[in-house]
Amino acid sequence: MKHWLKLHWRNCTGSLRDLAERPLATLLTAAVIGIALAMPASLNLLVKNGSNLAGSWDDARDFSVYLKLDTELSKAQQLVDQIEALTGVAQVSLTSADAALADFRASSGLGEVLEELEDNPLPHTLGVRPIEDISVAELDALGQQLAQLDAVELVQIDTEWVQRLNAMLDFLRRVVLLASTLLVIGVLIIVGNTIRLDIQSRRDEIEVLKLVGASDGFVRRPFLYVGLWYGILGGLLAMLVLLLGSWLLAAPLETLVGLYASEANLLGMDWATIGWVLAGGVLSGWGGAWTAVARHLSAIQPS
Repeated sequence: MKHWLKLHWRNCTGSLRDLAERPLATLLTAAVIGIALAMPASLNLLVKNGSNLAGSWDDARDFSVYLKLDTELSKAQQLVDQIEALTGVAQVSLTSADAALADFRASSGLGEVLEELEDNPLPHTLGVRPIEDISVAELDALGQQLAQLDAVELVQIDTEWVQRLNAMLDFLRRVVLLASTLLVIGVLIIVGNTIRLDIQSRRDEIEVLKLVGASDGFVRRPFLYVGLWYGILGGLLAMLVLLLGSWLLAAPLETLVGLYASEANLLGMDWATIGWVLAGGVLSGWGGAWTAVARHLSAIQPS
């Protein structure tokens, strides 16, 4: 076992030295692998942030319940208690007509015009927030219940854009899965072709090793470690690309989110993303090397 571990350590460090002797070729191959790994990872981060933003806009599912103009404030307060008892309701807030008029006067700049009005044209308004895990069907049923209450003039909610956003995110998740699969296949081909060229350049050495009795496993091992190092270097470069992209896009994204009055925290690279990127690099590098070695090494036989 000790001898076997020494052989693996020697092959591992030896393959790393071989790569270090050709830095430009190694860097170019690792850069291609890194870009291929960074693309699906960046798309995955984009989908995660989109889901986070969609979940942070909780008020997008809130009902705005406008009461009739002749409704007394006491009646509106009774409706608050009545609606809070309904199934699927998490919270109910009341905005009186006077408070709504004061807010409108402050925000519209039409204070002098509003002073000329004899009566308040705004009704009492109820803000009804449903529970988080409510379904679309339950949301529609709740809206119908609210519309049938006494003193209710209009029930308004706009969730179509949220549904469109969620449908787009579901589509993007499948795009990420498809892109990840295709790019991993691309990495396998890149590494496999690189290892194939390495095998052909060392053909004479391989023939000599087989002449003196070296097993296929002994000859195969250094090439597998080369693929492993390519995968690790590619994964590290992919993380560098993701960090650089996150740094460049952080400020514009925060500005965009702020324009929509959202308090969602943008998600960056986490340990799960780092683990998946490194694992993808290692597995694709090792798999590409194994594919190339299994296909081309057996064809080299001493004459």
